[in-house]
Amino acid sequence: MQRRLLRTDQLLAATYDARASRLEIEFNNGDTRAYKGVPEEVARRFLEAPNPASFWEDRIAEEYPWERVTGSRNAEARAGLDALFGAPTPASTHPNPKKGDTP
Repeated sequence: MQRRLLRTDQLLAATYDARASRLEIEFNNGDTRAYKGVPEEVARRFLEAPNPASFWEDRIAEEYPWERVTGSRNAEARAGLDALFGAPTPASTHPNPKKGDTP
């Protein structure tokens, strides 16, 4: 499975797993949906479409069952940031609270 950037107003990226006939689409609002039973040809045409958002609306959105994928990408991003900058400190234990912060 290789992630392909789509860069439309609605869609960020997509990944297709041919063995599972599963198409995962990442949206710009942070949601990720996994569409089940998507034939390889449909996925290929979606990924190569000049306007993937229109193809998704016309051929995928209401044609295939989907489930929400919970933040796997967000968790990976958070772990990377925490590795670089350290885990965030809760406001109540922050060593230098800003004036007006409540403990």
